[in-house]
Amino acid sequence: QVQVVESGGGLVQAGGSLRLSCAASGSIFSINAMGWYRQAPGKQRELVATITSLGITSLGSTNYADSVKGRFTISRDNAKNTVYLQMNSLKPEDTAVYYCNLNQLRREYWGQGTQVTVSS
Repeated sequence: QVQVVESGGGLVQAGGSLRLSCAASGSIFSINAMGWYRQAPGKQRELVATITSLGITSLGSTNYADSVKGRFTISRDNAKNTVYLQMNSLKPEDTAVYYCNLNQLRREYWGQGTQVTVSS
């Protein structure tokens, strides 16, 4: 059974930084995509960033929402089946529950979410 678990959320002042981690366990294939999505109160869930893997040594290709380009960086450690989201220059509008997503073999798996709150 595949599990996806996020960690690293919290409260930070505007302009600060946070690093989110997401570990996938179970039957994880080397070819997949992992990513971060977020959902603010009263809004739909939206893509933040994704990163693909074409094998254990693959660096992967990345994709970012326009709103986070230049501030957020997604990376992954294939040996650990872990993806990271480094968030810098945080803004109050980044406040949301952040969800990790694993997409492999045409199936999606979601974590339980981690709260990120940016105070002004």
